[in-house]
Amino acid sequence: MNLLKINREALLGPLQSVSGIIERRHTLPILSNVLLVRSGNKVEFVATDIEIEISASTEMTGQGDDKRTTVGARKLLDILRALPEGSEISLALQDKKLQVKSGKSRFNLQTLPPEDFPRLANSEGEVTTFSVPQKLLKAQLGLVQYAMAQQDIRYYLNGLLMVIEDGQLKLVATDGHRLAFASREIGVKVLPRQEVILPRKTIIELSKLLDDSDESVAIEVSASQVKFTFGAVVLVSKLVDGKFPDYSRVIPKEQPKLLKLERVTLLQALQRAAILTSDKFRGVRWVLSDGSLKIICSNTEQEEAQEELDVAYKGDSLDIGFNVGYLLDVLNHLDVSEVLCGLGDANSSALITVPDKADFKYVVMPMRI
Repeated sequence: MNLLKINREALLGPLQSVSGIIERRHTLPILSNVLLVRSGNKVEFVATDIEIEISASTEMTGQGDDKRTTVGARKLLDILRALPEGSEISLALQDKKLQVKSGKSRFNLQTLPPEDFPRLANSEGEVTTFSVPQKLLKAQLGLVQYAMAQQDIRYYLNGLLMVIEDGQLKLVATDGHRLAFASREIGVKVLPRQEVILPRKTIIELSKLLDDSDESVAIEVSASQVKFTFGAVVLVSKLVDGKFPDYSRVIPKEQPKLLKLERVTLLQALQRAAILTSDKFRGVRWVLSDGSLKIICSNTEQEEAQEELDVAYKGDSLDIGFNVGYLLDVLNHLDVSEVLCGLGDANSSALITVPDKADFKYVVMPMRI
């Protein structure tokens, strides 16, 4: 029974979009499969890991009967990638197998019943809907997502807080040692206030799939899930059930010592100093005095690196330690020429911001060195 005939690239695009969430080893075999749906002149692929569901579709010439099956996502993807560019692919269902043909190549793949494929239920209750350009959301995610925790016992930190209030979209991530905050106007003032936590995996997949374009992404937020629709892709994700820390209390209000630094100069000085840190101990000291910021790193082998930057600073001296990885992360993800570093005393968090912009804040806690 013929399923479809289509160009390789038209099939490969949507399959690549959905297959990123498929885990290599699953207790449920069908979760390693992708659901393939043919309806009219449209072909849709759907993948899920029970928490997230991604679907992507493509149009083809000619109408056809509605048909569905599920097949191993990785195998089908590897086959399509290995076939020549521009080749014509035909898919057919035969004796519970999916036959993939192209030129003189033939593959018979096992299928599982489509009715066994788990789909995420539609959200219930009130839904808040708004749209933003894809490149805005992609840039916002890039400013904060590196600060998410990984496999923290406080499961609500293994994700990202999304707040909609006062016509702004605010994103916050923290792992308990540093916090990144970014906000942007979304131009819709009348939306009700919403605060939800998106899972880490959702954020990583979304960042990969969004384009740097002005095309819009429609976002629907309900009490239990969030849905992103853009281009031919629909990503639906369950939300993390938990209480995110009050980020406004973490962001320092008064920073008596303020330094304006060239981002690249600071980044390169930290990269050089970090060469002598060990995997276990990533500490660097900042020693601030009139007109000078020294960055000092030493290790257990009594080796030492020292960098000195000229700074427009007059005031009390300060000796404070930081995890160099947390400083490198923020400087690598910002795309600005200068940053502002606000410092208090040796036990206070540092606040890194961008001059003349209140929509980005990065807090990093000090460490004892």
